[in-house]
Amino acid sequence: MCAVGERDDDWTKHRAGAPAGFFAAEAAGLRWLGEARARGGAAVARVFWFDDENIRLERVRTAAPSTAAAAGLGTALAATHATGAAAFGVGPDDGPGVAFIGRQSLPLGRYPAWGAFYGELRLAPYARAAVDVGHLSADGARLVDRVVERLGTGEWDDGRPPARIHGDLWGGNVLYTGDSAVLIDPAAHGGHGETDLAMLALFGLPGLSRVQAAYAEAAGLDAGWRSRVGLHQLHPLLVHAVSHGPEYGREAERIARRYA
Repeated sequence: MCAVGERDDDWTKHRAGAPAGFFAAEAAGLRWLGEARARGGAAVARVFWFDDENIRLERVRTAAPSTAAAAGLGTALAATHATGAAAFGVGPDDGPGVAFIGRQSLPLGRYPAWGAFYGELRLAPYARAAVDVGHLSADGARLVDRVVERLGTGEWDDGRPPARIHGDLWGGNVLYTGDSAVLIDPAAHGGHGETDLAMLALFGLPGLSRVQAAYAEAAGLDAGWRSRVGLHQLHPLLVHAVSHGPEYGREAERIARRYA
């Protein structure tokens, strides 16, 4: 993927031969997340236009974050999540019906409970794919299967309604602009807010502790939320195991052992 036609106020991402709906899904995700702004939600990059192989986006001018920016991001992210989704696993309203995380397809569905959704659509498919490419061991796959079984029992369901999550919220998809932050490149869907929080922790973010504290307060997280961070990190680790190598598979196996 490359940038073309850059100007001072916008820029264009180009991907020749992109799968059907690739940029439509990105545009729908940004629009859907952006709807939360009216409720105090996080800012997202504006979309000017897109077609099958291109998307033209607002150019975000980055700057080192202030303390207020990190805390504000946590509070705003909680508001975005609280805007909600129709069910766990659904994509954005009026989206193309497909979703992607990075360059990989992201399954969509409609589940009444988070655990079953997360196990069946976020862990199991990527564990199988990681095994197929030789980046997750058979023992690791069995551990993930056990986690999926426990998730299906509802053991980690907490009664929270489906959250409107970014879905691929590593630090590179948060652009600080000094006193605020803008989100880019979503894999938006109905999920659990702790998933976004856990992915920020997985790959690191300036001001992370302030983001976490502000989010926990605004979202009313229970005292045990930190014990579930690894559970929510299993999905991005398995995604990376498929595309980036066996070291991510080994880390996924290590974390799966904790929850199996």
